[in-house]
Amino acid sequence: MPTVATARSAAPDQARARLPDATGFVERDGIHVFWERYGAGSPTILLMPTWSIFPSRHWKLQIPYLARHFRVVTFDGRGNGRSDRPMDPAAYADTEYVADAAAVLDATGTDRAVVAGLSMGAGYALRFAVDLPDRALGLILVGAAVAGRDRPDGTPDVANDDDFEEPRDPEARDGWGRYNAHFWRAEWPAFAEWFLGTRVFSEPHSTKPIEDGIGWALDADPGAMVATRRAPYLRRPVAWPVPPSTEGRGLAFARRVRCPALVIHGGDDQIVGLVNARRVAAAMGGQLVEIDGGGHAPILREPVLVNRLIASFVRDLAVAG
Repeated sequence: MPTVATARSAAPDQARARLPDATGFVERDGIHVFWERYGAGSPTILLMPTWSIFPSRHWKLQIPYLARHFRVVTFDGRGNGRSDRPMDPAAYADTEYVADAAAVLDATGTDRAVVAGLSMGAGYALRFAVDLPDRALGLILVGAAVAGRDRPDGTPDVANDDDFEEPRDPEARDGWGRYNAHFWRAEWPAFAEWFLGTRVFSEPHSTKPIEDGIGWALDADPGAMVATRRAPYLRRPVAWPVPPSTEGRGLAFARRVRCPALVIHGGDDQIVGLVNARRVAAAMGGQLVEIDGGGHAPILREPVLVNRLIASFVRDLAVAG
């Protein structure tokens, strides 16, 4: 099996409301990562990749609006879009996404940025703000998959789900039996349809984002997706104190954030419970906006609200700075 699936040429894309002003690749340890830059305003907003089930197109409803007012940089995370698809789990560590982000900022001539992320991308953004505090003007976490402790019944604990490697009944745990390496390799399209259609986009009338999401997911390599699941994610450095057993690993990082923070979370998120978002926001001393009835990906279901929240937050940072 190859250790890296090489970067792919662009697949036929949907019509874009805003084309990038510049594009390029950065290369780190033989892995190519594709980036785009939009607009010329200030400050820069870095829209981080999320879990490799999506490329950077998951920000498609934010880019046109934000680029009218700010400078926006995105990049396809390893495993999807035009970036490479390594098969080594270590290549998908959160620290690798942080290093990719820093390289993209360097390539686009960006010293500092407001860093935003969705779901696991919120974890990558959080790690960026902690590891590279001098480069983070602000932090925006949407549907943050950052463990505080609580999570909806049946959903997998990404840090401790020991039976991910073992074959199991797909219908177990209210369907979460599909969150499994064997099922992904054999039935990846079926997993994508279930996961996106019933868990990520749980709100009524979500046909379009579900269709987009499944299309993006089918561009991922199932073997690479298994590797992402095995990758280190928000593991505290050994020098940090051991947190209480009542806390998820994300709170140790949240407490070390020194820049202003905004947390946006759906009240009916089927992936990460609202209590979790409240704990993370409190640990950072950040602002929390709860979307009544919202699911896991409000950037695609409530884009007008999310765009206004992001723009207001960034403008306030600019005024304060």
